[in-house]
Amino acid sequence: MGKDYYKVLGVARTATPEEIKKGYRKMALKYHPDKNKSPNAEEKFKEISEAYDVLSDKDKKEIYDKYGEEGLKAGGGGGGGGMGSAPGGFHYQYQGDPRETFRMFFGDEDPFANFFSFSGPGGSGFRTSHFSHGQGPESMETDDDPFGRQFGGFGGMPNQGMPRRKQQDSAVIRDLQVSLEDIYKGTTKKLKITRKVLNSDGRSTRMEDKILSIDIKPGWKAGTKITFPKEGDQTPNNVPADIVFVIRDKPHPMFSRDASDIRYKANISLKQALCGTTLQVPTIDGRKIPLRLNEIIKPNSVKRIQGEGLPMPKQPSKRGDLIVEFDIRFPSKMTSSAKEILSDCLPDS
Repeated sequence: MGKDYYKVLGVARTATPEEIKKGYRKMALKYHPDKNKSPNAEEKFKEISEAYDVLSDKDKKEIYDKYGEEGLKAGGGGGGGGMGSAPGGFHYQYQGDPRETFRMFFGDEDPFANFFSFSGPGGSGFRTSHFSHGQGPESMETDDDPFGRQFGGFGGMPNQGMPRRKQQDSAVIRDLQVSLEDIYKGTTKKLKITRKVLNSDGRSTRMEDKILSIDIKPGWKAGTKITFPKEGDQTPNNVPADIVFVIRDKPHPMFSRDASDIRYKANISLKQALCGTTLQVPTIDGRKIPLRLNEIIKPNSVKRIQGEGLPMPKQPSKRGDLIVEFDIRFPSKMTSSAKEILSDCLPDS
């Protein structure tokens, strides 16, 4: 009898080209060897591809409808008791690549992404299809046309393929430099962005400015991210990107940040380091705090003034410390008498 290509694709002999496409789509997804792990999936997948190769071609289909598979393949050699032989020495032998046919049919779209996870608005529409590996070729359940009711028919012709699910553009990430003074007290930053927006026709776009407002909270850490969802460019074919601003410390002429602490480097002379002095240490809010140095200040010494740092992010009422480091200036030269005095006064170790 030969193969019944219509039965292979699960369509009637009166099927239209769109119904043939629909049949191939359903069966190819059902038996694709990458998803269906039954032992005969590979052979079934090839058979589906061959059936589609014949029925989607007008000339091959016409000969098949009249002479059957045996006549189609036997050509002038006779049908071997089948429906007869194709005239004119026509001889068909499937030499296609089933995976390439599948790839050409679906294009760059990942058909399984929609096939397995898409559901209609509110969870309605067709149910989620699934494979249960190792339970045979019928283990995958699906409605008759998981795509057709949502998207309409599609095939290999340009602009007739399965519509792409809109993908969101990658996030647009920008650094936002904030001064330590603004981190100390908090502030509001207003930033203007220019982006494409869709016109009311849903197809054309225009450029539009928009002001984004960022409330900087006291004590925010460097690296804090502020996200404005879907504020990127709009086009008919995309989901707008998120706009993400990342807080960065603006370089400061006197201070640097260490978590919630502030570091300040005091420049003192060797005499001050050895004999003591009183420093007027600046704070982030503009005050000055007297710091008395009584003991010898050695290289890498630090002094900690509690509560004069930045607000703590989770407890803004509490503050870190102001850490004073020292840069000791050594003299570039000394007189002989000064050296003698130091030699007499200072121990060797």
